[in-house]
Amino acid sequence: MLHISIDESESPYLLKPHKRGRQGLVSCSTGWRSTAIAARSLMRLWCICLLCLFPFLLHAQQKRNELYERYIDTYRDLAVKQMHVHGIPASITLAQGIFESGAGRSELAIRANNHFGIKKGVGWTGKVYVKADDRPDDQFRVYSSVKQSYEDHSSFLKAKRYSSLFSLDILDYKGWARGLKECGYATNPAYAQRLIDIIELYNLHDIDLEAVGKHKKSKHNKTNTPSNDEFVYDSNGRKFLENNGLRCIAAQPGDSWDLLAGELGIKKKKLLKYNEAYEGMPIMSGTFIYLQKKAKKGPKTMKKKWHKVSYGESMYFISQLYGVRIHCLYKMNFKTEAYIPQQGDLIKVR
Repeated sequence: MLHISIDESESPYLLKPHKRGRQGLVSCSTGWRSTAIAARSLMRLWCICLLCLFPFLLHAQQKRNELYERYIDTYRDLAVKQMHVHGIPASITLAQGIFESGAGRSELAIRANNHFGIKKGVGWTGKVYVKADDRPDDQFRVYSSVKQSYEDHSSFLKAKRYSSLFSLDILDYKGWARGLKECGYATNPAYAQRLIDIIELYNLHDIDLEAVGKHKKSKHNKTNTPSNDEFVYDSNGRKFLENNGLRCIAAQPGDSWDLLAGELGIKKKKLLKYNEAYEGMPIMSGTFIYLQKKAKKGPKTMKKKWHKVSYGESMYFISQLYGVRIHCLYKMNFKTEAYIPQQGDLIKVR
């Protein structure tokens, strides 16, 4: 076997390590190690950021719940009407409807049109639906429509048991949510917080603000709408509100034009003129009574929307609801004063 011996010192083809070569390799190795450590640190920082952002990401994901948003779009106007007529925040009504009925998908909502979990109770003479709740044979009220469920919910809250709620500011949704729990509306210890979470997640408080003619201020969109502190009370504890940008109050049981004129310090003739009313005209509780001339068109929130007439509503009722002059309503809808709204009619208010 041929054996060839090569003298490395004489071969021109073998690369000899440079004196600094080993140091270069060590330097390169150290650089890679530093880069790896930095990458791991960056990864840890990224994970921490994700953990911190997780609640907000979850919040954003929940906002895209189409079923809840569809429920709000469907029953928003009905909740606002309850707010105007009965003084119950629309945000509270909607949040309760969503929570109690699973956004209209619960067994009780589907089979009994009951969106608020109201049980039979004393004095109910209508149909009942038997379902296990606190007891295996609990009886719940059955309604002919969701609208009836909403109206009965408002009447239900007018009971003495919940009277303390109506001393709260109508824009204080947190106070209302906690008050409902304290008054015993539900046994769930987290009931109030669940309502608050729904209201804040879906910005339902904005509906309350719009319903009273108030809008959130920003440095880019300043208005002359008074803040909560500017809503004052007269000597009788009556709260001044704002609807469609107009100063007004909500009528209470037993109110008359003489009584209001005396309390508010306004001549009765002016009060009647502002509200397009006549001498001796009865005042329905919950109706807006305006302290200035009504507008020619309704609030911006009603742009490209229509008011759907409910049973018994008149053009005068609609004009007071939105703070619009009656003759302007007739003109916008191409109607004469002989027109009488029928249930289901669509009325343009802006």
